Amino acid sequence: MRLRKGPPDFILFITTLLLVGIGLVMVFSSSAVTSNIRYDDAYLFFKKQLLWALIGIVCMLVVMKFNYVRIKDLAIPLMVFTLLCLILVITPLGIDTKGSSRWLGVGIMQFTPSELAKLAMVMFLAKVMEVNLDSMRSFTKGILPYLVFIALVCGLIMLQPDLGTAFAIAGTAFFMMLAAGARWSHLGLIALSGAGVVAAAIALAPYRMQRFIAFLDPWKYPTDEGFQTIQSLYALGSGGLFGMGLGRSRQKFFYLPEQHTDFIFAILGEELGFLGAFLVICLFLLFAWRGFRIAINAPDTFGSLLATGITTMIVFQAAINIGVVSGALPVTGITLPFISYGGSSLLFTLIGVGFLLNISRYSTYR
Repeated sequence: MRLRKGPPDFILFITTLLLVGIGLVMVFSSSAVTSNIRYDDAYLFFKKQLLWALIGIVCMLVVMKFNYVRIKDLAIPLMVFTLLCLILVITPLGIDTKGSSRWLGVGIMQFTPSELAKLAMVMFLAKVMEVNLDSMRSFTKGILPYLVFIALVCGLIMLQPDLGTAFAIAGTAFFMMLAAGARWSHLGLIALSGAGVVAAAIALAPYRMQRFIAFLDPWKYPTDEGFQTIQSLYALGSGGLFGMGLGRSRQKFFYLPEQHTDFIFAILGEELGFLGAFLVICLFLLFAWRGFRIAINAPDTFGSLLATGITTMIVFQAAINIGVVSGALPVTGITLPFISYGGSSLLFTLIGVGFLLNISRYSTYR
């Protein structure tokens, strides 16, 4: 397919850079105390995140340049490689940290296969759904094969265990099926079945059940499962309208666990206040608008589904993370895209944005 090329979506590009910039500032601010005391280097996490940000931005710019249609042929091999990594990570080759086996690699060369799975799954579904678009109205021929494959991928991720990422991937796949024309009745049945699976996953794992019970009333468990949520709410509440000032958080002094990863938004709210937190939320909403606009105006079905999946994955994760930090959702372990510390997450997210910018160069709304 030959498509006329134009400039990429400038607003999406600037929004992404702003979110990455805010993330770098907040990673340094939230991690400096911990990094200095534990590793004798206040800049350790910041330097690592900066390196991954630079690599990710370069990858984003490279991906943005070539015709996105060419990646169709890579979707299936990448998915096969991802499945292999997801299997290896739950074997003795996986690197165990805090009771979870989520990393592969040697020394400093480590990555999280579940982060690769997010992007690989979106690419794979976009390719196969485009080919089988006419069958999406049928449950047995169109929907069921996808459900089996999605269940396989999510099942491997849950074995790490990582229910949050599995939920994010399943939710993204759900919206991609909606965009591909699946029937509402079928999607309703899938949603009910998915809710049952999540409920069973929570009930069958005592630690998840304890988290859920604590979510309902965290103040009843102030020193156990409710501790993290309470400390997060303290951070957000302490920020007020304008915040305590950049670098002046109290909760990052070993009160709030995972302050530079899962709960970095709480530190952001404490230091930059409601206005700073609101600005970040507005940036994600702006990202969603531009991403879905690109999907709607994409020149072909593959581009539309790919843009839908990438945008949904990023915005859905942001919504879950902010919901957890504010106490509206149980603790899941989902990080905040662009902002939380994590090299694999930042790299694959920026590559995903590169695809969005690439598709926008061929969009029909110009």
